[in-house]
Amino acid sequence: MIRAWLSALGLGTALRRAFGIRLGRLFQYPPRALSVPSIAAPGLDQNLPSIAIVTPSFNQAAYVGATMESVLSQGYPHLEYIVQDAGSTDGSLDVLAGFADRGVTVVVEPDRGQSDALNRGFARTSAEVLAYLNSDDMYVPGTLHRIGRFFRDHPSVDVVYGNRLVIDDHSREIGRWILPRHDAQVLPQIDYVPQETMFWRRRIWERCGARFDENATFALDWDLLLRFLQHQAVFRHLPWLFALFRAHAAQKTQASFVADGAGEMRLLRLQNRAQSGNYFQRLASHGFFLLAHQQADKRFARELRDKLTR
Repeated sequence: MIRAWLSALGLGTALRRAFGIRLGRLFQYPPRALSVPSIAAPGLDQNLPSIAIVTPSFNQAAYVGATMESVLSQGYPHLEYIVQDAGSTDGSLDVLAGFADRGVTVVVEPDRGQSDALNRGFARTSAEVLAYLNSDDMYVPGTLHRIGRFFRDHPSVDVVYGNRLVIDDHSREIGRWILPRHDAQVLPQIDYVPQETMFWRRRIWERCGARFDENATFALDWDLLLRFLQHQAVFRHLPWLFALFRAHAAQKTQASFVADGAGEMRLLRLQNRAQSGNYFQRLASHGFFLLAHQQADKRFARELRDKLTR
């Protein structure tokens, strides 16, 4: 709990800023135009796997339309898209109605929270590859084709994730998370996986019970990742920007993190500690991971600068 309160007071963010670590930070620089609007790239699109995406929705009228448009505008040929709304009262249902003829399945029914909404949504799907996108986040154009090609061409891989840009409530870029290659020893210590960039195969989902833990309110995606790890899932980090994570005032606050999230995360960390080694091994693996992150972030900045000066 002391660790959670220190985080709530901003000590962790201050230390990350001092050492040039972007992971774990949202507001990193003044708002600016998006640096990478698309990752679209030519490629062979035959025999792409089907992809199912679920968006849990509740009172996000200001953003849910842009979220849905970012999915549908991908033009992915084998897409199941479910929006699971808990009964919004802020005008969201009017926004959802505007997508009625776009091939989206919109379900409006009460639920017991985000995990329950996701379980209800995924129970309605049959696709080979699964993902969820919250109602204030967006995919970068080209993401689904990149994901589909990768899963088609790498049949042994179960879970993939990429990099994120952080945006504000006006869709301006305010940060980025550029990750190094996946490290199975770091995952049980801390969840750096950008949830909105993560996709997984149905086979590993079913192997893990085909459900999110409905008791989890804050760390539901980390719990799922750790169950994937326990079932020997093959992970791969892909070095592309897949999604835009929106940071805004209506999100879960630091106070809710202390009240709800810290306990969930502490329990998951204790339950999975054996997978990350002893104290010194954990310290070393986390340190090397953050160093690799800094190197990856510098490469990203260099490549972006080169593109802009061509």
